[in-house]
Amino acid sequence: MTDSTENKQLLHLVFGGELESLQSVRFKDLTALDIVGIFPDYASALVAWKGKAQATVDNAQMRYFIVHMHRLLDPDQKA
Repeated sequence: MTDSTENKQLLHLVFGGELESLQSVRFKDLTALDIVGIFPDYASALVAWKGKAQATVDNAQMRYFIVHMHRLLDPDQKA
């Protein structure tokens, strides 16, 4: 596999859960986290994030996040 940008896997994790308060990112129950999935690019992760965020808009303490896994796996990567 070459090191060109088009061949890199830019993995993104989408997950969420209910926060203890709106002032921090501390979850009420770690066993109840909603792991939406791992996506091959930011665009598809964003679609999944928007869907979950919109579906839970009535619960102010419910938050979903996109984690750039590729940055954790390869911190020296420029993308």
